[in-house]
Amino acid sequence: MLNYNKFAVVALAAFVAFQAPVRAQDKPDPVVAKVGDVDILQSELDLAVANLDPQLGQLPDDQKKVAALSAAIDVKLLAKDAAAEKLDQQPEFKKRMQYLADRELHNAYFKKYVVDTITDADVKARYDKEVAALPKQEEVRARHILVKTEAEAQDVIKQLDAGKNFADLAKEKSTDPNKADGGDLGYFTKGRMVKEFEDAAFALEKGTYTKTPIKTDFGYHVILVEDKRDSAPPPYDQVKDQVRQLVMRDKYLALLATAKEKSKIDITDEALRKGYEDANKKPQPGEEPAAPAQQ
Repeated sequence: MLNYNKFAVVALAAFVAFQAPVRAQDKPDPVVAKVGDVDILQSELDLAVANLDPQLGQLPDDQKKVAALSAAIDVKLLAKDAAAEKLDQQPEFKKRMQYLADRELHNAYFKKYVVDTITDADVKARYDKEVAALPKQEEVRARHILVKTEAEAQDVIKQLDAGKNFADLAKEKSTDPNKADGGDLGYFTKGRMVKEFEDAAFALEKGTYTKTPIKTDFGYHVILVEDKRDSAPPPYDQVKDQVRQLVMRDKYLALLATAKEKSKIDITDEALRKGYEDANKKPQPGEEPAAPAQQ
């Protein structure tokens, strides 16, 4: 069952799944081919390129244009014959054309009042808001020495107590593949390591090491915590596209809400009505609808 979160994604996909290039009216739109007395314009070729089968998407640009032109010529050839048979007057054809026209009007309206209105400042402001709302999460930077037996681990601790350098001892004693880096594990948050290792690492003070061996399924560990800090949020440049999707989603939902206030929606099929109402339930406070995925 679709919920409100997923419904927002599905609805927006109608726009993001098809974004054909639009040729500005003041730019030339030359004829690139003729089929009988029918012209194929550059703008039509652009549309054909945009709508090529995804399997052809990896072709070089010149080959894509040839494939698109071939498809456009085929369309013109059979469209001419179909029109001669008055297939464009069939009720089913007219219904489909009306649906396609409505969809393209939806897309044009969405582009004008959502996509084209979003500024970089909007995206940055939303990023700052999301970052401010993130809960603080501690992370530690640690090194470890992994050995097979408890006795070996106890011997490592004795050598550390005697003043041996941790990184040097890791290079000498550890069986972990990162021994060449002195057992350096970098920074990590809770949930990244096995529980026994994690519990011991986060319980240590900065600059201290475990005084008893820590047993896990991998063997026995001696852990040194070199630093503790709050984890940094993802950099703006790394997530700005996802944040833009959040802004786009919110503007789209606001646009829909306004449109729904103007028109009564009456669904006669009971099962469809219930499904639609369930899918469009507003989220409770604290629940955020999912952002649309770019397609």
